Amino acid sequence: MTSVAAHLAPRIGSGGVRAIIDFTSSNRLGPGGFVALSFTDMWRKETIVSERLARILAGIDVRLNGDRPQDIRIHDERAFARILGDHGLGLGETYMEGWWDCSQLDELISRLLGSGIPIDRPSLLLETRKLAAKAFNFQSKSRASQVCETHYDLGNNLFKKMLDPRMVYSCAYWKGAATLEVAQEQKLDLICRKLGLQPGMTILDIGCGWGSFMKFAAERYGVRCVGYTLSPRQLELGRELCAGHDIEFRLADYRDIRGEYDRVVSVGMLEAVGWKNYGTFAQVVTRSLKPDGLALIHTMGRNDSSVHTNAWVDRYIFPNGINPSIQQLGKAFEGLLMMEDWHNFGPDYDPTLMEWNRRFQSSWRELEPHYTPRFKRMWEFYLLSFAGNFRARNLHLWQIVLSKPGRRQPECRIS
Repeated sequence: MTSVAAHLAPRIGSGGVRAIIDFTSSNRLGPGGFVALSFTDMWRKETIVSERLARILAGIDVRLNGDRPQDIRIHDERAFARILGDHGLGLGETYMEGWWDCSQLDELISRLLGSGIPIDRPSLLLETRKLAAKAFNFQSKSRASQVCETHYDLGNNLFKKMLDPRMVYSCAYWKGAATLEVAQEQKLDLICRKLGLQPGMTILDIGCGWGSFMKFAAERYGVRCVGYTLSPRQLELGRELCAGHDIEFRLADYRDIRGEYDRVVSVGMLEAVGWKNYGTFAQVVTRSLKPDGLALIHTMGRNDSSVHTNAWVDRYIFPNGINPSIQQLGKAFEGLLMMEDWHNFGPDYDPTLMEWNRRFQSSWRELEPHYTPRFKRMWEFYLLSFAGNFRARNLHLWQIVLSKPGRRQPECRIS
């Protein structure tokens, strides 16, 4: 019978390591045409796969079943083939299933990405996702609420335990700060100062979450705010937290925003807009700004102009999300808005995510009745793998100040 070849990993870095397993003529077709493998065959192939994975990891000083923080401890040998075969998706799913562990998962991911080894490598699944992302608008109005249902509506108590008291779910600004509470207030104040807020100004917050920025701006700068969200749970708690302030919440898509405002802000929402809609988002910001207004976009960013995100993140954490590139945003802003300032403090997201994970872990006994052990592993993989991404400079955090053409240059270069 003919042999079956499985290419479990493409070329890795400059070393040219390639994991190829040749299922030779010792494999015989059994009933129904399936390959019948003896126990010896299976053992031999698992050994080959584990050796290939060990060789790849050795290049970043990570050992299989080692005892150092960055080492991988295998609990189920099926993890070898899943990780090499399904790449990023397999790495995350096998961790969720408890097939492997790592004491310092954030450092493992940082080493993988820092070495140039991509988490998602060429595969049929990846190519299919690329084609689908180009053919369809995954962030259309009819699909926009999916990320809220999957992520933001998981339960307000989860986020209360993980975040600071203001419920700020975006990168903190750690310059001189020793606690998350101080770092988040510094970030909120940094936005206010860049926008030059003055009492009585009207503020539009696109993707307002629980209203953390609006409440801070209303308290400290005496402004009036309108916030848009698609999450009913965020809307409910946000109205409770912001009671007594001149703040209005609206449950609607950003594409339905109407009216003009002195300032427009969007913190941690552009990641859900999608590459096909950056131009539409820029148009909404433009029409919502008064002639002398200013806008600030606070968003994660990436180094390449991809049209899809990591398969595991898309399936479990932020469905339909994608981080923008400089090129993609520049194209969207061109002819509509002037770039006044572009501030990158991505390294600050690393300690932010690590502190969120610390609080999540310390609160698990209170959260456990409402979530499964599998959810716990999924959530910690999310937080720690993102920390590793920012540590490796694979992801960034940008604050972009924009104005309409012809406006005098504002004093917004503040840190």
